[in-house]
Amino acid sequence: MINRLMIQAAARNNAEWCASMSRSHGVTGEFGSQAWTVPTRPPLYYPDAVTLVPGADTDALVDRIDTAVAGAGIKDSFADLDLSGAGFEVLFHAQWIHRHAGPPATSSDLAWDVVDDLDSLRAWALAWDDGDDNADLFRAELLEDPGTSLLVGHSADGQVAAGAVASRSESVVGISNVFAVEGGADRAWPVLLDAVHRLFPALPVVGYEHGADLDAAVRHGFEAIGPLRVWLHG
Repeated sequence: MINRLMIQAAARNNAEWCASMSRSHGVTGEFGSQAWTVPTRPPLYYPDAVTLVPGADTDALVDRIDTAVAGAGIKDSFADLDLSGAGFEVLFHAQWIHRHAGPPATSSDLAWDVVDDLDSLRAWALAWDDGDDNADLFRAELLEDPGTSLLVGHSADGQVAAGAVASRSESVVGISNVFAVEGGADRAWPVLLDAVHRLFPALPVVGYEHGADLDAAVRHGFEAIGPLRVWLHG
């Protein structure tokens, strides 16, 4: 029961972050009793729907998004839907993760900050993008979003070395888009957890990861609390 409630909190938090990212691109979504959805295609990498409760009505869910063109995505937060009959295939499986509020177990050689101007945002986005030509995904509107903090870890010479998005909701803070220029997630997590602890000392931390990134999160105090999967419409 505790894990189920935490998964619901994590799914809601993630949907709120997806809503913030979509708004920054001029796409307005809607929160319903079972899911958050957008009627038109959201930004790159972001889903058209996120389920908020177990056992969502699949027909109603699909009716609320645009499947006329291939590429619609649904985040099945409880890994309990079968969307194959509606033309979807599973893109990937992942695990929701949870960490109790508290400082990181290991210290970092990086200094943390919150991105608060356009130049810093551009530097953060270019480091996150790592040459894939998608840095424009992160727009200036995010700097004005009260629930969103772009965290950055600076090396001694002031360069962006690591980062993530922290999205605060009522009972948790979600972490996504974790990156490190060198050293992978193990380099990023200590400075990010220090930042989150100082900014939101009473809130547990949630998110989702898979593969090697899930292993890294577990090494830094997270526990895997339940599966999710992302479906993609062909």
